[in-house]
Amino acid sequence: MSSDSPSTDRQQLRRELRARRRAIQGAVRATRGRQLAARVNAMGLLQPGRRIGLYLATSEEIDTTPLLQLAARRGCRIALPRVIDLRRDRMRFFDLPAGTAFGTPGESALRRGAFGILEPSGGHPRAARELDVVFMPLVGFDLQGNRIGMGRGFYDRHFAFRLRHVHCRRPLLVGLAYAVQQVPSLPHADHDVPLDAIVTESSTLAFHRKTP
Repeated sequence: MSSDSPSTDRQQLRRELRARRRAIQGAVRATRGRQLAARVNAMGLLQPGRRIGLYLATSEEIDTTPLLQLAARRGCRIALPRVIDLRRDRMRFFDLPAGTAFGTPGESALRRGAFGILEPSGGHPRAARELDVVFMPLVGFDLQGNRIGMGRGFYDRHFAFRLRHVHCRRPLLVGLAYAVQQVPSLPHADHDVPLDAIVTESSTLAFHRKTP
């Protein structure tokens, strides 16, 4: 792939990877969402009482509804991200009330946010360090645990303390994606926060980050 700059490289790669995941729709998307939830369940991360950061997927992302429903059944305490400052690309996680019916139109605990994505309409805010596990969306990933997102940097900014405090292991950061979103390697920026694991419908990858 040729380009004029690393920024152009990332933009082109993002377009290509978004097209890959956007091509998966309908019954295939639903099936892969259930397969993803089963793989996460096998990791043993959905323990009763754990604080879990999750997100409601857009139509071009792998479906997280089965995982949200499973986490609720397991007794996890779920928080979802909400954009709190669009100008500065800031987000924060907010608790969802027990019994939130994911996938139900008109669910009062949720609203459409700045990008048309469902987010909590209320709830108690949770600092990043209060969460045990956070499942993150991504556009692409490589086998070194690097991810590329949509380009605004919400997640990298929110978890930037993981770059400064390399011994910190909370929360565990787990990327969710389709297998077709894997690439051999990703261009890496200093502000990119690496993942602890990546789960697709067909694989589970765990990474052990080096510490000084």
